[in-house]
Amino acid sequence: MALTVYNYLTRRKEEFKPVHEGQVGIYVCGPTIYDHAHVGHAKVYVSFDTIVRYLRYAGYKVRYVQNITDVGHLTDDADEGEDKILARASRDRVEPMELVETYMRSYFEDMDALNVVRPNISPRPSCHITEQIQLAEALLEKGHAYEVNGSIYFDVASWPEYGKLSGRRVEDQEEGARVAINPDKRHPADFAVWKKAEGGHILRWPSPWGWGYPGWHVECSVMATKYLGQPFDIHGGGLENVFPHNECEIAQSEASSDEPFCNYWLLNNMVTVEGTKMGKSLGNAIYLKELLERHDAMTIRFFVLSSHYRSVTDFGEEALAAAGRGLERLTSALALVRDQLRSAEGDQADADWTVKLDAYRGRFEEAMDDDFNTPRAIATLFDLSREVNTLLNSGQPVSRPTLEATSALYGELGGDVLGLRLDGTAAEGASLTDAGLLDGLVQMLIGVREEARQARDWAKADAIRDRLLEMGVSLEDGPQGTRWRLSR
Repeated sequence: MALTVYNYLTRRKEEFKPVHEGQVGIYVCGPTIYDHAHVGHAKVYVSFDTIVRYLRYAGYKVRYVQNITDVGHLTDDADEGEDKILARASRDRVEPMELVETYMRSYFEDMDALNVVRPNISPRPSCHITEQIQLAEALLEKGHAYEVNGSIYFDVASWPEYGKLSGRRVEDQEEGARVAINPDKRHPADFAVWKKAEGGHILRWPSPWGWGYPGWHVECSVMATKYLGQPFDIHGGGLENVFPHNECEIAQSEASSDEPFCNYWLLNNMVTVEGTKMGKSLGNAIYLKELLERHDAMTIRFFVLSSHYRSVTDFGEEALAAAGRGLERLTSALALVRDQLRSAEGDQADADWTVKLDAYRGRFEEAMDDDFNTPRAIATLFDLSREVNTLLNSGQPVSRPTLEATSALYGELGGDVLGLRLDGTAAEGASLTDAGLLDGLVQMLIGVREEARQARDWAKADAIRDRLLEMGVSLEDGPQGTRWRLSR
């Protein structure tokens, strides 16, 4: 089955065909760095991390670009209000770039915890001012923009295709329907490519039109095409940014170059909190740092992947608890496999089981080829785990190659593609040696505990179990001995 994706530009599923065979360029709108990351960020960046992971698993060489917005994002969609960075910096009484550095580090800390692989390039608009000025000049030269009092506005009337992503028609937009009319604009829908910096505006740069700063939308056009070319393959981001942000990106990019901007628009849906839209303005934003204090990072990642990226994800403590139980079904099955590997014998893989593993891989790939359907992919792993548990609890001997192949499949599908740390390794990039060392240390303590139990020193045995539990290691006694797993 060929990979198909839902292209928001055409509103249908299409077979994915990259611009350059074997290579994929993907750009995802990154965060505006003025606060800590919240659950909505987890939805976006876990989803696209998994998409990038699967593309790489499928054999593509992927260049993943995700910007960090550090200037130009105003508090009002209509190019009015304060720059969000400046507003927060003023409130906190810090330098704007000091604020950006603080929250950028915080953002990457949270993404690292969720096992989100760093983008190949994380460009910042403040480092691409020259290119943004050049785009404004190109639009002026082609008659798609005009200058008023040191600001440059895109003329939507000059671009008949404006609205093709969002479905909004310029003529249907009433003046003053959303905001007060800006007298500098020819049409209320015209948007800023470059803004004049008024007195006291800290983030400013010299331009042919005087001191100013870039509009929010121009940064993505410039940085996406600079590092991926035009057209590039995939533009990702949140559905809430279709209008005006993504719409403006397309207009200025295509009007300035007479080339398509990108071929596929993949947009994720929102996060709600018990049925209510989540947002900072609504006061119900859930910050990841707070959430990570109460829940394991992999539970949060599993929770995100349990719903399709194009579906609404409804957040709640009960839903997270259910995700934790679901994740445990996978980790427990893999733990059982690796537990039996320690004493497994034989050098021949079971032919029937090999066929089954190939079938599960095929089902998993079929799910992911269908617009990256992670819920179906996870369901496939659940079915695999059910068969694994049945096989390994049957009492019949299972050969080492069979167990190794099963463990490897979990590692590829659950680990490499879905980004879940099913083996309990606590950090991105943790090696098999690290995992083996942890297992060896815990096994040593299990041995000491067993000696205490044989000596009927119950207090010592219980103390070892309780201390391990405090450290996040849960022991499970059974007919085949004691197994351990990470409980947090």
